[in-house]
Amino acid sequence: MNRFAEQVAVVTGAGRGIGKAIALRLAGEGATVAVVSRTDANSQSTAREINASRPDSAHAYAVDIADSDAVADLCSTMVKQFGKIHVLVNNAGITRDRLSMRMSEEDWDAVLDTNLKGAFHFIQGLERPMMKQHYGRIVNISSVSGLIGQAGQANYSASKAGLIGLTKALARELAGRNITVNAVAPGFITTDMTDQLPDAMKAHVLSLIPLAKFGECEDIAAAVAFIASPEARYITGQVLTVDGGIAM
Repeated sequence: MNRFAEQVAVVTGAGRGIGKAIALRLAGEGATVAVVSRTDANSQSTAREINASRPDSAHAYAVDIADSDAVADLCSTMVKQFGKIHVLVNNAGITRDRLSMRMSEEDWDAVLDTNLKGAFHFIQGLERPMMKQHYGRIVNISSVSGLIGQAGQANYSASKAGLIGLTKALARELAGRNITVNAVAPGFITTDMTDQLPDAMKAHVLSLIPLAKFGECEDIAAAVAFIASPEARYITGQVLTVDGGIAM
């Protein structure tokens, strides 16, 4: 399929894991991809992998998405470079897990500033160009933690629940300009980060999943590719849960 031919997609947190899989999937379906990561090395690595099969179809950028001025400058640069931005995938996120009674204000702020405020920074930087062109797809990567909560993740769960509220509010604001805003909520997905969890915790989580298996990054990428495509033109303000049934 070539659903994103002649479209430009911005994917944050695209240096590894789910974000990288999303960037690869959108590029594989014809998009020019702006690969955004906190570190230049990670963004360059993903861009090189994309460009190896489709030369000049990926461009790498490094930014701290919690820095509003830096994000505003980057969004301005990308709009000037590409002319139009058709798809924004807000995937970048961090965790600083700790029980609430032991959670520092720094840990709370760091997660909310990155996961929630960072997404808002990119939305503010790119929604006006989308409004002018009367087309856009915004996809926020939430989590089942934002739907059902997770002990030891008060900050992370709050940030991902916040993304769902942000998604619904923006869907109402932007619908009149032919811009859809949706969220994808992954469950337990096999990544470098989850690989580090103790085996006992993995076994416990697995026992809670009706499909009895963990998801892969490509499962999330497939969901994003659909919800960001022209085929999903009549879907907005929704949360697509990709979790093997854990949150139903």
